[in-house]
Amino acid sequence: MASGADRPAADRVYRLEDPEALRALAHPLRGKLLAALRLDGPATASMLARRYGETSGSTSYHLRMLARYGFVEDDPGHGGERERWWRAAHELTEWSPAHFLDPESGASEAARRFMSRVVADYAGWLARWIEELEDWEPAWQEAAELSDLALRLTPSQLRSLSDELLAIVYRYREAGPDGPDAERVMVLLHAFPQRGAMP
Repeated sequence: MASGADRPAADRVYRLEDPEALRALAHPLRGKLLAALRLDGPATASMLARRYGETSGSTSYHLRMLARYGFVEDDPGHGGERERWWRAAHELTEWSPAHFLDPESGASEAARRFMSRVVADYAGWLARWIEELEDWEPAWQEAAELSDLALRLTPSQLRSLSDELLAIVYRYREAGPDGPDAERVMVLLHAFPQRGAMP
């Protein structure tokens, strides 16, 4: 994790350490609901149901589950309205697989489900970018990056690399756009060890 001033304020980050919260967040629809509230702002269960082709009862249930573990909360900006509005309680979630892969935690399968769900979400975002490629101006097509690089590092070097990359991303996030042509940009960072031949 990035350190010091490079990191977002603690009240903007959900530190995922509870195995039950991890199990709750591993659910595919809950991941989508949380991402929608974080990226697009407050919404009602009905609005999210229409977006994802679910019933409002289903989205309402899953929002309450997210609320139980502190991922989402009532939106005070819409108080007094007939339908309940929800917002994300934090901007980011931080976690470490090592915390849950310890056999004593009993959460290793939940950690794998959570990671698989996150990777599936990332794959969907990338697939959408590829599908819509022609809809973007050449400047955006040129600016986007889809690369893979192989390095030989120690665990401490990998941690340092990850911290430095995150610090750069956080710096750009905090600075905000410097022009009127800004769009949402998704930065997906994967850095992990691999043994043996390429699969």
